[in-house]
Amino acid sequence: MERFRLLENWIRTQFPDKSFTLSPASADASFRRYFRVTFSDGTLIAMDAPPEQEDCAPFLHVANLFTAAGTHVPVALGQDLAQGFLLLSDLGDTTYLQALNDGSDNVIAGENRDKKADRLYRDALAALLKIQLASQPGVLPDYDEALLLRELNLFPDWYLARHLKVTPRAAQKAELESIFQRIVQNNLAQPKVFVHRDFHSRNLMVTTPNPGIIDFQDAVYGPITYDLVSLFKDAYISWDEERVLDWLIRYWEQARKLKLPVASDFADFYRDFEWMGVQRHLKVLGIFARLNYRDGKRDYLAALPLVESYLRKACERYRELNPLLTLLDEWNINEQPEVKVGYTF
Repeated sequence: MERFRLLENWIRTQFPDKSFTLSPASADASFRRYFRVTFSDGTLIAMDAPPEQEDCAPFLHVANLFTAAGTHVPVALGQDLAQGFLLLSDLGDTTYLQALNDGSDNVIAGENRDKKADRLYRDALAALLKIQLASQPGVLPDYDEALLLRELNLFPDWYLARHLKVTPRAAQKAELESIFQRIVQNNLAQPKVFVHRDFHSRNLMVTTPNPGIIDFQDAVYGPITYDLVSLFKDAYISWDEERVLDWLIRYWEQARKLKLPVASDFADFYRDFEWMGVQRHLKVLGIFARLNYRDGKRDYLAALPLVESYLRKACERYRELNPLLTLLDEWNINEQPEVKVGYTF
């Protein structure tokens, strides 16, 4: 409540002659909170990022990079970094997830969900290509071995230990560490670009121009397939593998035309995509467990079965990942029943 009063007072200093109301706009997996500031003549978004836990500077830095790349991100209209407050342009309240799940996006009359998805994801890929084309080393933190492994270790620390209450045996622990090294070796060998790091249906807004991109403050310089995994193996919405394969081929063809450093053979590119996915799925299982047990954000547990399913499918597909599948079986991490479409590369 104290933070809310501080934020309200700060906004008053920015607009001393205007009255406004503050209402919750959204929440995310961090300590940041967002409020919609409603004036008689429009709205803004206020970000509350407690300085002892969050830093607004990376948000502003990445916003400048993504704006320069030609994508649609919130514009910072006011800032107080000492208090952890930002005033941002309002990109609305319709995420891709909402538009695809509840039909709130009626831009094209009579458009069914599949056509809507194709349109929205075509726009998302166009924005992602712009971000990747703007990439350069030394501008964002490296998605290096230490960070990749730190993320992977969320899986045993939070998902196994806290969620499943499993303590791996010494042999299992050694096997898991060996698998982690194999995954990271693949990830580090991939070409590097700017990586949003959570480029998915809850962080893409239906806007004009489309999409509006939010929650990018953790962006890094890392594997080119990472944001594609976030987008197409989304923890909050799923697509059949045939459709994902089609979207990926379209991306790969465009990326090659634009001279982005994707593998020249699609099978190699797809393998990199899948292996990057394994890293992200393990990380996400750990993060979602931590959000529940440490932060009391229980809604994230509902997404675990889908992420588990993504993980198992990738492990089934590649012989080198079969030992991880064996461990998942030993720990009773089961795939949810689903129509299977199989591909081998």
